[in-house]
Amino acid sequence: MISRKQELSLQANQIADGLILLGALYVGYALRRFQIIDFDFLPEIPSLQTFVWIFVVVGLFGPLLLEMQGFYQYPLEKTAARSLRQIAYAGAWLGLILGACVVFLKLGIPSRSAFLIFLVLAPVGLLLREAVYRDIYLRRLRRGAQGEKVIFAGTPGAMDQILESLSPVQRLEVDVVERINLEEHGPGTLVKAIHKHSVGRVIFAFGAQAPASLQDCIAACETEGVEAWIGANYVRTSIARPTYDTLGPTPMLVLKVTPELSWALLLKGVIDRVGALLGILILSPLLLLIAAVIKATSPGPVIFKQRRAGLHGKPFTMLKFRSMRAGAEAERAALEERNEMSGPVFKIEGDPRITPFGRWLRRSSLDEFPQLFNVLMGQMSLVGPRPLPLYEVDNFELTAYRRRLSMKPGLTCLWQISGRSTLKDFKDWVKLDVQYIDNWSLGLDLKILLKTVPVVLFGIGAR
Repeated sequence: MISRKQELSLQANQIADGLILLGALYVGYALRRFQIIDFDFLPEIPSLQTFVWIFVVVGLFGPLLLEMQGFYQYPLEKTAARSLRQIAYAGAWLGLILGACVVFLKLGIPSRSAFLIFLVLAPVGLLLREAVYRDIYLRRLRRGAQGEKVIFAGTPGAMDQILESLSPVQRLEVDVVERINLEEHGPGTLVKAIHKHSVGRVIFAFGAQAPASLQDCIAACETEGVEAWIGANYVRTSIARPTYDTLGPTPMLVLKVTPELSWALLLKGVIDRVGALLGILILSPLLLLIAAVIKATSPGPVIFKQRRAGLHGKPFTMLKFRSMRAGAEAERAALEERNEMSGPVFKIEGDPRITPFGRWLRRSSLDEFPQLFNVLMGQMSLVGPRPLPLYEVDNFELTAYRRRLSMKPGLTCLWQISGRSTLKDFKDWVKLDVQYIDNWSLGLDLKILLKTVPVVLFGIGAR
C-alpha cells in the first residue's frame, strides 16, 4: 500500500537484478573461458580482467535502464510479455552505452559470444526473479500477512471513492478495521478506535469541504503517535513532519511523528534479532543458574509474565525473572500510598514484596534478561521506550503520553541511562522517550547500548 515501502522494495529488487545481470555476464564469460561451450571456429577469450569495464557498466546502468522502462512499476499486475518487452528496450539502451564506450573511450569487447550468452541468460534470470517475487508477495497478501491495519475517517462518499480506486492487489495491502464518519463522530470516537485496533495509520478522506472536527482529529493522531494520511494540503501541525505520498492514484499529505521507514530502521530490526539470539546463546548458562536459584530460594514460578503495551499500544506478554514473592501483584493496592513516582507508574523504595535474591537481581538488572526472548520474537527492541503495564497506560493523565507508544518498546532507553528510579516525575520519563523518538538513529541506539553497560554493571539508579 505505502509507497515508502514500495521504494524500499524497489531498491531491493534493483540490487537483486544488478546481481542477476552480473551473474549472467560471468556465466557467459565462464562458459567461453573454460571452454564449457566450445566451438572450433571460436577463439579463446582473454582473462576476466579485460571484462571489468563491461561488468561495471552492466552493474551500474542495468537496473537504472530497467527502471526507466517501467520494469518495476506495478510488478504484481503486469504480464510476462510486457516485462520481456521492457527488458528488451533496456537491453537496447545498454547496447548503445556499451557501443559508445567502444567508440569514444576506445574500450574493446573481448568476446562477443560471451556477451551473446549474457543476452540470453539475463532476461531469463530477470523474469524468474520477478515471478518469484510476485508469487511470494501475492501469497503473503492473500494470507493477510501484508495487509496493514488502518482506520478510514472522513465522509462516506470520499472513503468509498478512494477504496474503489484501488486495484485488487492494492486493496489486499489494506485491512480497513474501522470507518468513521466525521460528519457524525468526533476525535473521541477516533481515539477509541485507535486504542481498540492498535493501528499505526489513520487515512482521512473528504471532499472539497473538510469536516469541522478534522483539525482536532489530526491533533489526536499526533498525540497518539500514529501517522495521519490526509487528502488535503492546508492542515496545520505542531509536531508532525508533513510529507507527500500516494494511496493508489490519490495524492495524500502524510503527517509523521515517528522515524520514517528506511533501511536504517529495517537494519535496527535485524540487529535486534541477531543481538537477542547472540545474547541468549552467550548468557544461557547464567540464565539457567539464575532460574535454579529463584526456584530454590522462593516458591512460585521462575518467570514473571505481565501484559504490557507494545507498539501503538498492542498488548504482548513481557517476560522477567520473578523478583517478588508469588502473588505480589495482588498486594499493590495496599502499597499505593507509598508510591514515589508521579503519574501512573508505581515504584517504591524498599518494596517489601521483593525477595532477597530478587533485590540483587533488580540492582544488577539481571531480572530483565528474559526479555531477550521478547526481542527475538519481534515484540521488543534492544533500544526503545520501556514497555509499561496495560493498566498504567490506561491511566495516563495526558493522551500526549501515548506518543511513547509510537516506537517498539525496548530493553533500555534514555531513561535507563539518565538515573532511572532517581527520576521521580513521569513527565521527565516521557520527555526522554519522546526525545529518543524524535532524534532516533542507529548511532543513538549504539550510544545508549554502550552507556547501558556501566549502568547495569554498577546498578546505577536501579531499585
